[in-house]
Amino acid sequence: MVAASTNIGLIHLVLDAVDALHRGVERFAEALERHLRTDVQVNLYASWTSKEGFGLHFDDHDVVVLQLEGAKRWKIHEPTRIDPLRIDVEAPEPPHGEPVAEIVLRAGDMLYLPRGWWHAVAATEGRSLHLTCGLKPTTGADLLSWVTDQMRASAIVRANLPHLASREEQVARLVALLKEFTAALHDGVIEEFLRARGALDPGRPMPSLPFVGGIPADEYLHVRLTASGAWYEVDGEGRVVMNAGGQQWTFATPALPVVKRLTAGRTASIGELAVASSLPVGQVAALVTELVSADVAAVSRRR
Repeated sequence: MVAASTNIGLIHLVLDAVDALHRGVERFAEALERHLRTDVQVNLYASWTSKEGFGLHFDDHDVVVLQLEGAKRWKIHEPTRIDPLRIDVEAPEPPHGEPVAEIVLRAGDMLYLPRGWWHAVAATEGRSLHLTCGLKPTTGADLLSWVTDQMRASAIVRANLPHLASREEQVARLVALLKEFTAALHDGVIEEFLRARGALDPGRPMPSLPFVGGIPADEYLHVRLTASGAWYEVDGEGRVVMNAGGQQWTFATPALPVVKRLTAGRTASIGELAVASSLPVGQVAALVTELVSADVAAVSRRR
C-alpha cells in the first residue's frame, strides 16, 4: 500500500510492506523474524522537505530503522505508558518538555526504538529515504490467551461456573481453576507457545513457477523455506518431525540434514541437499515437492 502525507504538493511517501516487493528487503525481514521469532513488516519512508510527516507519536511495536539515503533527525521522548498495546485499556498521555535525545541518522546508520517511545522525525538535508522494520511484540497477554485456549481440553475449565451455588462451592471451583492454570504455566510454556505460533505462521508464500506439477530432480534448482517460523525435532525413533505453516511432516532419519538447513533459513540447491544427506537427488526433489505443495517452500533457478 502507498500512503502520502501532503501539505503543499507531495512531501512524504510511505510504501507499506515493501518486504513483499523487494527480494533483498524480504531476506532482511526473514532473517529478523528467524532471529527474533516474531512477525516483521518493513515500510519505506521517503521525504523531500524538512517538515515532520507524522508529528510526535509512538508505535505499539518495536522498530528497527535503517537509513538508506540522505539524513533524518529523530527527536525522542521517553514513554508515558510502559509497553502500550494495540488493544489497550488506556491511551498514553503525550509527553511534556524537551526530548531526551535528538539524533541524526545518515546513510548506513541504524536505530532501535522500543514501543511506547515518542518520536518526531524529519529530513534534514533535502531528500531522505529510510526503512522501518515493525517488530510485532510477543507479550504476556499473548501467552495467557494461548494458554487459555489450550486449557479448553480440561473438563474443569469447560464446566459451567457455579454462579448459583454457595460461596464455599464457588471458592472451591476457583481453587480448582487456579490449580489447572498454575499447571498450564509450567517452566517450558514460553518455548512451547513460541513453537506453536511459529508452526502456524504461513510466512511469505511465493510461487515456484513453472513447476506446477512437482519439482523435477534437478540438482541446480535452489530451495528455501518461505515459512520463517518452521521448526523440527527428532522423535524417539530417530524420525524427523517438521512443523511449518500449520502442517506437520515426518521424515526418515536421513532427511535430517535437509530439514536442518532449510529450517535455519538457508537457501540450498537440491544437489547440495542431496550431498549433505547422502540421499538421491530424486528423493530430495520429492521431499521438496511436498513442502512446495504446502506453500511453505519455494524453488527457483537463482539462489
